[in-house]
Amino acid sequence: MSGLLALLDDVAGIAKVAAASVDDVIAQAGKAGAKAAGAVIDDAAVSPKYVQGFSADRELPIIWRIAKGSFKNKLLYLLPAGLALSAFAPWAIPPLLMLGGAYLCFEGAEKVSHVLGWGHAHEDYAGKATVLEDPAHLEEKKAQGAIKTDFILSAEIMTISLAAIPESNFWMEAATLATVAIMITTVVYGAVAIIVKADDAGLAMAAHGRLGLTRALGRGIVKVMPGFMQLLTIVGTAAMLWVGGSIIVHGLEQIGFGWPAHVIHDIAAVIGHAVPSATGTVEWITKAAIDGVLGLALGFVLIPLGEKIITPLWRGVTGAKE
Repeated sequence: MSGLLALLDDVAGIAKVAAASVDDVIAQAGKAGAKAAGAVIDDAAVSPKYVQGFSADRELPIIWRIAKGSFKNKLLYLLPAGLALSAFAPWAIPPLLMLGGAYLCFEGAEKVSHVLGWGHAHEDYAGKATVLEDPAHLEEKKAQGAIKTDFILSAEIMTISLAAIPESNFWMEAATLATVAIMITTVVYGAVAIIVKADDAGLAMAAHGRLGLTRALGRGIVKVMPGFMQLLTIVGTAAMLWVGGSIIVHGLEQIGFGWPAHVIHDIAAVIGHAVPSATGTVEWITKAAIDGVLGLALGFVLIPLGEKIITPLWRGVTGAKE
């Protein structure tokens, strides 16, 4: 009997350690995922456009297909690559982060330039073929395009998350990255599904609601959604520029060019101390704003490089027509 009690006590001890490890993984995953906010918000803002033009009954299947592709991108390709980098080439993480940050700056600045009427921002370009396609082929094409875009954003999310994980053993890093991948993909595509179907839900409530309040709420949802989508795009663009700029500044500091980070910190500290009642908040907002402006400036510099050199080379190598 004493042996059984001792065994149960050992099992209870192991369970406590396992529970603590799970708590640590979830806590680290939450912090790491928060660092990737810009790419996550942009992912949620970009994804709904891939179901535009399809019938309502095809929207959720397309989103589910893209979500499965996103899980595959993160867990099968990017997770092993990230762990390999962490184990064998940790020196490569800051440059890769800076490359990803530059990409976020480029994407954000391109969206801003499109609003200002500069450039096409991924829209039609000279020589683009216009072809009528059957719905099944178009759905396949849209889903594959979304999964490819997701790969780029997922790579940025996983790299940022990897850099944010405190130094630990291989299995803790693997579990944390896997948790980040699952949590972020579930949240992003769950939110996308809700956003995409909100109009349909609002129309159904407006047309078939038993109560006047229900019908009014449905009409309100239908009216609000276009503005909400626009707000989501604005927030996503701002987040991309902020995160992209901050990654570049932090990366420069890591490779020995710390003066931009120090100057930004000093400016934020001066402005923050001017508002004693909210010093920390004002400092954070100031730093984020400066990072965002720097990200926008870098993005504007990168637009001609991307449009005139990188994109034509990519189309030449891959034979892409769009």
